[in-house]
Amino acid sequence: MNSSYNKLVENLEYLKLKQMLVHLDDTIDFMTNNQLSFTDTLIKLTDYEIDMKEINMVKSMVKVAAFPHLKEVKDFDFNFQPTINKQQILDFTTLRFIEQKENIVFLGTSGVGKTHLATSIGIAAAKKRTSTYFIKCNELIMNLRKAKLENRLENRLEHYAKYKLLIIDEIGYLPIDAEDAKLFFQLIDLRYEQKSTILTTNASFKTWGDIFQDTKIANAILDRVLHHATVVNIIGDSYRLKDHFKRETNKQGDR
Repeated sequence: MNSSYNKLVENLEYLKLKQMLVHLDDTIDFMTNNQLSFTDTLIKLTDYEIDMKEINMVKSMVKVAAFPHLKEVKDFDFNFQPTINKQQILDFTTLRFIEQKENIVFLGTSGVGKTHLATSIGIAAAKKRTSTYFIKCNELIMNLRKAKLENRLENRLEHYAKYKLLIIDEIGYLPIDAEDAKLFFQLIDLRYEQKSTILTTNASFKTWGDIFQDTKIANAILDRVLHHATVVNIIGDSYRLKDHFKRETNKQGDR
């Protein structure tokens, strides 16, 4: 028995089945005490390995997505932003909108929680092993422009088009020249009715012609983005200002 046990330990070490190795003794004891069959014991032992692989897979998916932070829906203060429908946000985290290849647009002034909500939905997607990527609009434009100059635009567009969920943050914070607007349109057109995109913006749709410096291109982008989309218009105060005012109030109270 001892030699067989040692051989099993060696095999598990060689195969790098660390979780099976860690839980081996407990599982053998459990099998003996509960008269488990060989098959049930093997299932119990391999489940430990599978569980850890799942955990590592989720960590990897979240890391690849390049989120700016790991804030989830549970971390969002819905009481501070009563205009947001919490049930609607929770529904987004079921990923039904991805199955239906729909988009989400978070619209609102700076600091109201657009990026937090977009990221939290992205994390929910990544945790369910849905390919997800987060990028700020300005960085996306720069990457596409650089790719065009290096004659590899098609590959770069395909890279961003492949994700089942692409999150484009902060549209409208910086102007986009007409040539770059065409690059942005190509990506949106590639994803149109094929994949889901979440966009955050501080600019009303009427001003997108000014942002993209080409009304025709802006309308074409909006046409594709909004055709199958839910727009979440957040009307409220800035979280960052709330925290600032809270600190100021505390300072005055300490005086």
